[in-house]
Amino acid sequence: MQYTKLGNTDIEVSKICIGAMSFGKPGTMHDWSLDYEDSEKVIKHALSLGINFFDTANTYSKGTSEEYLGRALKSDNVPRDQVVLASKVYFNPGRLSKEAINREIEGSLKRLGTDYLDLYIIHRFDYDTPIEETMSALNELVKSGKVRAIGASAMYGYQFHNMQQVAKDHGWAQFQTMENHYNLLYREDERELIPICKQMGVSLMPYSPLAAGHLSHRQWQVNTLRSQTDRVAMGKYDRAESEDLGIVERVDELAKKYNVSMSQIALAWQWAKGVMAPIVGSTKVSHLDEAVEALSVKLTDEDVHYLEELYVPHEIVGAISHNPAQGTVLIDEKK
Repeated sequence: MQYTKLGNTDIEVSKICIGAMSFGKPGTMHDWSLDYEDSEKVIKHALSLGINFFDTANTYSKGTSEEYLGRALKSDNVPRDQVVLASKVYFNPGRLSKEAINREIEGSLKRLGTDYLDLYIIHRFDYDTPIEETMSALNELVKSGKVRAIGASAMYGYQFHNMQQVAKDHGWAQFQTMENHYNLLYREDERELIPICKQMGVSLMPYSPLAAGHLSHRQWQVNTLRSQTDRVAMGKYDRAESEDLGIVERVDELAKKYNVSMSQIALAWQWAKGVMAPIVGSTKVSHLDEAVEALSVKLTDEDVHYLEELYVPHEIVGAISHNPAQGTVLIDEKK
């Protein structure tokens, strides 16, 4: 396993992050999520591979994702300082108000069975709560020791910049990571958000690095429970199928050239773009073996250009738009 530092902190994380949205009581969020026994197998296998970075959220599978993750770590007697735990707040009553943040952190800590989080991420931008209130509340969590570092997730570049600037002006904790929607089929954040993050030394930990599986097989549709039932993924990618199939074919070409899987090419592209740790949502232990092996795949500049040159602009998917007449419009609430 290879490791790196999280943002400007001394927190050492594996260059692969396990996305815990795959864990949780089936039917509470997704029909394809793993029950506890299968979740435990994936978590323990990840640990055996040297993966120490896990990302979950307070609302994944109505809290059972956090519960399963915490329970599995405890059953394996994993020392707390040997794992990096991240969770998120936003899709809850009160969004990012001080009251909501203080309430939700307690719930996450209890479900995970820990006294602190290594990374606490705001799941989206809150149009209804003043930035100062949110950043002050997050700073208090850092000061109290309940959170070691804070991060943000999908939003517009100006929103992220404004939140960072407010924190800087007040001498408060600033975001160290950005968990955004980023892969070979969706690169809109390269326009503003990613350059801002790089300028500020903020680490990228993208979700959907395999575009809900579209970058792992040549056929657009496959016969799996997730591909047949994940309506969020359909909404994110199916509208651009005709434009994106050419990119998928090029991933397949390079996979054959290097005698690796398509998933490994897609992940290797992430690291070639300076990503800290792509979030891999795995439902099988074999997926983790494949992801770890991808660390040894090195793409040339020519390979990267070949994979990218067919890309065309896409509709924004991930950030939340806001129309004063209609209220907040949720574009994409899950990874």
